[in-house]
Amino acid sequence: MIDVALTIALTCIALAVVLNLYRLLRGPTAPDRILALDTMVINAIALIILFGIREGTTVYFEAALLLAMVGFVGTVAYAKFLLRGDIVE
Repeated sequence: MIDVALTIALTCIALAVVLNLYRLLRGPTAPDRILALDTMVINAIALIILFGIREGTTVYFEAALLLAMVGFVGTVAYAKFLLRGDIVE
């Protein structure tokens, strides 16, 4: 039963990644693209977590944590660049 639920969840998250990729490529403004990229990072984290549950190992959870930290820093850097035009003050 859990295999069916994981398969459905992986399919839904993969569809969300495809839709985020569309918004990333077709976003009318830069903030829309930054938001789409941040959402793609969140969906990638969800894919990694679901794959880790399916495989039954904890290595994927550490990888998801690292991706979350890098994604947060990247989003903050992009937003700061849009607001000020410079990342490092």
